[in-house]
Amino acid sequence: MADRRTRRRFGAVRRLPSGRWQARYRNPDGHMIAAPTTFPTKTDADRYLAKVEADQLRGHWTDPRLGKTTFADWADRWQASTSNLRANTKASYTTILRHHLRPTFDPWPLASIDVMAVRTWLANLEAAGIGPSTRAKAYRLLGRILALAVEARYIPTNPCTVRGAASESPPEMRVATVPQIAALATAVPPRYTALVLLAAYGGLRWGELAGLRRKRINLDAGTVTIAEQLLEVRGTLTFGPAKSTAGHRTITIPTAVVAALREHLGSFVHTDPDALVFLGERGAYLRRSNFNRRVWIPATRRVGVPGLRFHDLRHTAGTLATVAGATLREVMDRLGHSSTAAAIRYQHVVAERDRAIAKGLDRLIDAG
Repeated sequence: MADRRTRRRFGAVRRLPSGRWQARYRNPDGHMIAAPTTFPTKTDADRYLAKVEADQLRGHWTDPRLGKTTFADWADRWQASTSNLRANTKASYTTILRHHLRPTFDPWPLASIDVMAVRTWLANLEAAGIGPSTRAKAYRLLGRILALAVEARYIPTNPCTVRGAASESPPEMRVATVPQIAALATAVPPRYTALVLLAAYGGLRWGELAGLRRKRINLDAGTVTIAEQLLEVRGTLTFGPAKSTAGHRTITIPTAVVAALREHLGSFVHTDPDALVFLGERGAYLRRSNFNRRVWIPATRRVGVPGLRFHDLRHTAGTLATVAGATLREVMDRLGHSSTAAAIRYQHVVAERDRAIAKGLDRLIDAG
């Protein structure tokens, strides 16, 4: 019989003309709302209401009407709420959203994005040739956006629970030898010699080098203070603070680097304390892409280390510091790491090299 209602302590169920059952209940504001779906049996409808009642009592209830909000609308609101993000991070998130999240999820209601939808999306990204690093970044961003939807009670749980999807394998780490560093410092134009040496022995990031000011260098103490960086966001250069609290640091540099900086400051840097230490040939700010194309890649080819990235000099600095006896904490402080993960990689490189040396000794012993 159609519209046969059943009274109960919490909510009500009724049989529809179709034969299916509808469940309705009052939300915490006292408004009567219907379940987002109907049920094949009265028992199923009763079970749904029992769960809703339990969720309300535990404070876990989410309004199913909010779950109908589309991902497009929610992503817009999420972006508008991310005022504390750094400019380059915000630009990266915008790019990932535009290319990898919105094309799939924009029309979807939040409540419809389940684990299988996320898995299918990841599989489609892989099939389209999207690399593992980009997939991991996109997955983490999706998880972050939906986590806010859970916090705001738009959806009950976050469907981003795919094991391993958030992890990305770091690119192969290459380490230059001391003779290679010297050769590279000689192969680049003189105005970049100190740049190479400071990167290789001080471990500064590119933005930290490009944004380094004269007043941050204390030649008498042999120290460099990293307090700001030059950021490039969508082709626009802007100055910002150090990457993190750990990134704001003062490091002591080797005597040879002090000597190179002393010569560099005298030859290429204005006496103004706020003057940038490293500039391009025509006095312009350093851009990574231009420097790589015009200076770095030709130098690596001349020295015989093609494929060595400028960022590998930072890896080199961490590894050499470890070889010199620095502890894990000291390497983290020197390079401005907030976590131990990166610093441990340098210890692994040293351990791998030590094993290689041992194998070489074995071959000598066997030959004798």
